[in-house]
Amino acid sequence: MKVGRMIRAASFLLLLTTLASFPLTAYGGELPAQLPDPDGKPADQTKPVQVFILLGQSNMLGFGRIDPEDQAGTLSRLVKKEGKYPYLIDDQGAWTVRQDVRNVHVMDKRGVDMKDFTNFSDVKNEWLTVTKGHIGPEVAFGHLMGELLDEPVLVLKACIGNRSLGWDLLPPGSERYEFEGKTYAGYKDNPGSWVEGEPKKEVNWYAGRQYDADTAHAKIVLENLEKYYPGYQGQGYEIAGFVYWQGHKDQNAAHASRYEQNLVHLIKTLRKDFNAPDAKFVIATIGFDGEKLGGHGLTVAEAQLAVDGQSGKHPEFKGNVKTIDARPFWKDKSESPSGAGYHYNHNAETYMEVGNALGRAMAELLTGDQK
Repeated sequence: MKVGRMIRAASFLLLLTTLASFPLTAYGGELPAQLPDPDGKPADQTKPVQVFILLGQSNMLGFGRIDPEDQAGTLSRLVKKEGKYPYLIDDQGAWTVRQDVRNVHVMDKRGVDMKDFTNFSDVKNEWLTVTKGHIGPEVAFGHLMGELLDEPVLVLKACIGNRSLGWDLLPPGSERYEFEGKTYAGYKDNPGSWVEGEPKKEVNWYAGRQYDADTAHAKIVLENLEKYYPGYQGQGYEIAGFVYWQGHKDQNAAHASRYEQNLVHLIKTLRKDFNAPDAKFVIATIGFDGEKLGGHGLTVAEAQLAVDGQSGKHPEFKGNVKTIDARPFWKDKSESPSGAGYHYNHNAETYMEVGNALGRAMAELLTGDQK
């Protein structure tokens, strides 16, 4: 028996043991610690599509490398040589496909006018699987939601890289504030900061422009579900939850100091904007350098943890907002495909584990099973 088949067999035995200990039920029950292979069946199209909107910057975009198989930290090596995430491949070693989870990613198109939100790129519009290039947290997250829910699932990612909450993603209603002698932009202001009484050096952008673009793109997808969810029968949809992973570009004194306030406002604004007051919200902290994270990055991570409903700081978020700490999932460049720390060294395991943690956090909120 080849090594790959031995790993596969061992993983299957582990799966059987796990399933015996963790009963698999639909919405309202538990998820197994190890997911089974997808059954290849489509979802029940008489039920409303359950939509999860994924937002953030480059790490939500996804930079976990898939290949080559002989390189540490790639998805192919993790799955096909190390036996991790066995539900991602079938007995022939091909990537599995979930026919009940649609994976859509929409993003700004190069060269489009700043105020044009109708002309964007369909980066992905496919059943959830692994293709080529890179993955983000949507892979593990989508598999978990597909296993949890009987309804059709749409994982809708609307994001682009290099965006800050304190400027690009600033939600409507955000007000100006003073910090160390400067005035910082509120929503729709331009530029990002200025000194009162001095000329403003405006740029071809405005505070909140990326928020406007990403939410507009997501809404257009929802208005055209026939295109983005094949087999859709007009049964409607429900915004079941939001997933947020961001923070790298806010690692400066001004934005970090305001991060918690901006994040609270983002959560409330998104729910209002999508007419989804009961939608659950899960967040991953930034986790660069793992437990060594410090400075303004640590301020951002602590702000992200503070909005968790269990922290007690924001009682209105209890039972509907949950933050997972991504720092334990950091992998050093010595065990990764690259040394690009701002993209978690392109380590696919980091992206899978963050997606897994986000998915299980979402499942806890949806089922009311708070730990």
